[in-house]
Amino acid sequence: MNPSKPVNRLLKASMAIMILGIGCGPSPETQVSPPGPSQADLFVSGEGGYHTYRIPALIVTRQGSLLAFCEGRKNNRRDHGDIDLLLKRSTDGGRTWSDQQIVYEEGGTEEITIGNPCPVVDRETGTIWLPFCRDNKDVLVTKSTDDGVTWSDPVDITADVKKPDWTWVATGPGIGIQLEHEPYKGRLVIPSDHGKGSGEEGDERVQYSHVFYSDDHGETWQLGAAVAPHTDECQVIEKDDGTLLINMRNYWGRQGGRPDRGGMRALATSQDGGATWSELSFDPTLIEPICQASLIRHVGHGAADESPSRLLFSNPASPTDRIDLTVRLSYDSGKTWPVSRLLNAGRSAYSNLAILPDGSIGCLYERGKSIPYETITFARFTMDWLLGGG
Repeated sequence: MNPSKPVNRLLKASMAIMILGIGCGPSPETQVSPPGPSQADLFVSGEGGYHTYRIPALIVTRQGSLLAFCEGRKNNRRDHGDIDLLLKRSTDGGRTWSDQQIVYEEGGTEEITIGNPCPVVDRETGTIWLPFCRDNKDVLVTKSTDDGVTWSDPVDITADVKKPDWTWVATGPGIGIQLEHEPYKGRLVIPSDHGKGSGEEGDERVQYSHVFYSDDHGETWQLGAAVAPHTDECQVIEKDDGTLLINMRNYWGRQGGRPDRGGMRALATSQDGGATWSELSFDPTLIEPICQASLIRHVGHGAADESPSRLLFSNPASPTDRIDLTVRLSYDSGKTWPVSRLLNAGRSAYSNLAILPDGSIGCLYERGKSIPYETITFARFTMDWLLGGG
């Protein structure tokens, strides 16, 4: 008996199995899923000289850098106090970040609130415009012409974008957009809100969303009309036909005497670049606990569906609590939202989405274990993950 024959038979059998395996391809159980989101805490409460960080805003510059803005609240979590406007930059798609820098502060240790960042990139000039508010009474704007490294002295544009009877004004929170369709191509649009009334007994403060805009690359700014009352903290996108869609935090269930309208996002459209707005509608799919949300377009970037009508939306997906930050996808300019994916289970609040240079999606958002304001976190994920992989 030749002792090598059993070994030869075994080798031949093994090779046959390997060939069959290659021919058949991997079984569904062994297919590799796209990776899940990577997450990094950029701003951590109690670190860097600030009690709390809030109100994230995320943009991608014309050169592909990521700019992550927020408010640094020095002494407590309250919306008013000694608050500075902060920034971190990334030049590698969000894998590493610069040290924290102050874009603007005022008064040293005085209780002056500098906040509500709402940046927009002028794609024609490369300039980054950053409107923000002082004490929610004044609107200022600064700009960067060097990819966010340095910022100009702010210019006060309050007289151009705030009416005398407003008792409150706020830019964003979130980002502005630049229009792509004629006749308003190139217009910079800043979503904002304002209030009327003092909020004291007998003088209810009522919120209204609005936008202001520039047709001369940020040199001058004009005020658009108000949307319906009981809305604020809005974001705006340009649909593929040039219509503007504004998506707003909704107070109708609490203040407007219409509980049937509560717990969901309010919507309106504009056919004239934000100068006037339609009547309100409401989207019961986009449930909300009265909280800011993010809305952006997602076109191309190698995703499975190349429709220009694709939108992304993120917010805490609950009608009552700031929990469960969820990202949604629409293929039809926001008429329906067939895709959703939980990004962060547990406490979470404000967020801002962005399309990154490599085609992946970034989300800068607030989260925590005990409260949703312990960190501002940057998450990066792919469209494949959003569509159900991973």
